[in-house]
Amino acid sequence: MKNIQIFAAKKYNDPAYTRVEEGIYGHEGEFFCSLSFVQEPEYGEGESAADIAQYPLEDILDKYYAYVAEFYTDLNRADSKTCYLELGADSADDLRSLLEIVGKHVYNKAVSEDGKEYVKLVIE
Repeated sequence: MKNIQIFAAKKYNDPAYTRVEEGIYGHEGEFFCSLSFVQEPEYGEGESAADIAQYPLEDILDKYYAYVAEFYTDLNRADSKTCYLELGADSADDLRSLLEIVGKHVYNKAVSEDGKEYVKLVIE
């Protein structure tokens, strides 16, 4: 994943959402942020926005205790490279930490350590 940016979704203009800080909104006891990003097929990610790869997204969600709240189907089209997702969490602090990936390059890398192979989430 590259070109990760905060996406200002129109839904956050609804008075039901409370702006906590830039990029983070509260609604009914949950917290949300929306991101846009471009996938990198050379790292095993999807070819288009209609095909968002499970990884590294799942590893990001696990690391920051978040979940996908909305897929933005109308924006994630096969003819687009830019992906859009709304992520949710129980805590604004978790999303605040997650937003540290904005502007960074995020991918999974196979590594071997002590004779064992595993996949490592890389954020640089």
